[in-house]
Amino acid sequence: MTRVSARMAEEISRASTAAAVEHSSSPAKSSVRRLWPSVLRWIPTSTDHIISSERRLLSLVKTKYVQEQVNIGSGPPGSTVRWFRSSSDLPRFINTVTFDSSENSPTLVMVHGYGASQGFFFRNFDALASRFRIIAIDQLGWGGSSRPDFTCKSTEETEAWFIDSFEEWRKAKNLSNFILLGHSFGGYVAAKYALKHPEHVNHLILVGPAGFTSETEHRSEWLTKFRATWKGMIINHLWESNFTPQKVIRGLGPWGPDLVRRYTSARFGSYSNGSTLTEEEAGLLTDYVYHTLAAKASGELCLKYIFSFGAFARSPLLQSASEWKVPTTFIYGHEDWMNYQGAQLARRDMKVPCEIIRVPQGGHFVFIDNPSGFHSAVFHACRKFLSSENADHQSLPEGLTSA
Repeated sequence: MTRVSARMAEEISRASTAAAVEHSSSPAKSSVRRLWPSVLRWIPTSTDHIISSERRLLSLVKTKYVQEQVNIGSGPPGSTVRWFRSSSDLPRFINTVTFDSSENSPTLVMVHGYGASQGFFFRNFDALASRFRIIAIDQLGWGGSSRPDFTCKSTEETEAWFIDSFEEWRKAKNLSNFILLGHSFGGYVAAKYALKHPEHVNHLILVGPAGFTSETEHRSEWLTKFRATWKGMIINHLWESNFTPQKVIRGLGPWGPDLVRRYTSARFGSYSNGSTLTEEEAGLLTDYVYHTLAAKASGELCLKYIFSFGAFARSPLLQSASEWKVPTTFIYGHEDWMNYQGAQLARRDMKVPCEIIRVPQGGHFVFIDNPSGFHSAVFHACRKFLSSENADHQSLPEGLTSA
């Protein structure tokens, strides 16, 4: 998820900085503020904070890049649902980074997952840019992109929020014939986009994609029993009320960054191949994640409209497998909590080439856990675009397994 214009920054940061402005309005209040323990002060955020933290995180990347805010207008042409049912006619922007590449390199567009943003791929940009023209985006309502009020009221409208905004971004960038990679919820969006606009996508890479099966197809006895407990009823109520993890971060105020730090330290590197996050990487990622999560709620509110409690898709991709028109590669970490068997079920109905690759020593964020294994999987998936000789007969790189 991702968030960069002064107009957006003012809206996002108003609430978090109001107290600071008030305190600084007089010498007496300023003195009181100095006495107030710093640990109890709220940590302000804004689109500018997000972009600054993104810039610091991407300073770890050696490949040169250009960051831009791509104007996608105020809504899809002819749509009765602006971004989306918004009362504002202001243009919206998609935060985009494009990395230097060799001439005639195939274009690889990278789409982040829920609770993330394009900076999560910071460990991958250098290696992938050696073979591709890499373009990574923050989806509408996340990261450094615009954060319109989220007013969608159905699964169909919510899917259109992401699919149509991506299509307007593609038009603005004048892109076609690209490889589309999506992680987790970004994989769901990428797949739905490829179903609607297959003419623009040469190949689809879905990394630990969400949304392949519904609760009906994956009936869980444990989940049924848990829902009947008081804890299950509370959590289910929170889910249906659209209570998101980001609200916890905002609610914790000055303690939010510490919670994010604990999460990034505990999560990333737990399935590592030995290249765990360095202290510098962990610090920069924590700062970036905090600002992307604590900013104004927007795209995150898609959760209850796309998934039911238990992360089951309300409009599962499995039901559209027979309509697939784009060759697809699935990539899963061996420890990914997303079940690769959903991809196996979909492959049975697909009428296009499909392969499933599993990467060792990797979980749901396999591209952070085992970057080299992930890069090998992506290069193999795109071998026909990278090599003109015997692409169809190249064996799977060592360490990777086929499912």
